[in-house]
Amino acid sequence: MAAMIEPARIREAARTVDALSLIEQGFVAYSQGRVVVPPVAEMIFDDPPGEVHIKYGYIKGDDVYVVKIASGFAANPKLGLPTGNGLMLVFDRTGALECLLLDEGYLTNLRTAAAGAVAAKHLAPRRVTRVGILGAGVQGRMQLEHLRKVREFGEAVVWGLGEAELAAYRRDMEGPGLRVRTTLDAEEVAASANLIVTCTPSTRPLLEAAWIRPGTHITAVGSDTPEKQELETAVLGKAARVVVDSLSQCRLRGEAFHALRAGDVALDDLVELGAVIAEPGLGRRSEDDITVADLTGVAVQDIQISKAVWAALKPPAP
Repeated sequence: MAAMIEPARIREAARTVDALSLIEQGFVAYSQGRVVVPPVAEMIFDDPPGEVHIKYGYIKGDDVYVVKIASGFAANPKLGLPTGNGLMLVFDRTGALECLLLDEGYLTNLRTAAAGAVAAKHLAPRRVTRVGILGAGVQGRMQLEHLRKVREFGEAVVWGLGEAELAAYRRDMEGPGLRVRTTLDAEEVAASANLIVTCTPSTRPLLEAAWIRPGTHITAVGSDTPEKQELETAVLGKAARVVVDSLSQCRLRGEAFHALRAGDVALDDLVELGAVIAEPGLGRRSEDDITVADLTGVAVQDIQISKAVWAALKPPAP
């Protein structure tokens, strides 16, 4: 019988894996054509507003394949529930279910934060004056935590929707060696940070091209449906390099999707993150470059993180 793993055990096992390396290796495999990833399946709900994403696939040569279901319902906090939920299913190559990772969306958040750190590792300026975070929720916290693994910085400026959530963010995240400043003005983030991560469900641009200073890197992770958008399309047009996690997905969703439709970038201007990792010369070429990473979330991330967590939890063979 397949094992069902509860959230607490999943979180404990996740602390034992090197998520950044796993995600880095996954992106390279994806860009080298060694991963089978069908198009994203999704359901969009109007009342209550929400979405469900189904991502799935396998790495060639692996003995497992993975199906991930993740949901987000914005009104859940009014019911005392988290906005996100989900699970990951790991099957062996006979089609038998090996385990159900009932992670409640944690592994999706972890692999997204790890991807943000990987993008910063390969694209952000070497000297980070200040980190900017747009979005004061769970992902905004995890992005900041993981960025500290790839860059040194002592201050972050964080944008959110209200003073209460920003006060909670600052209380949770500020500590020795890290000062957190909060703001309700997104332009203030662009004016003071040269490494910015946007992680909101916004359907309108939050950052304008005129605000972005030379030498800034932006990683956008919130726009995972065609309706969502965090960056003015001219931001991508202004960038010296635009990196996407998936060229096929960026035609259908994400910041590049909007910029392609607006004519601010062409498909030939884009390069996949896995290619940049494998060939660093494809990334940042100057400390004065503006660079953008558009991360829509690729199933290879779910494959990598669920495989590693299951390996850490799997009972030894008799």
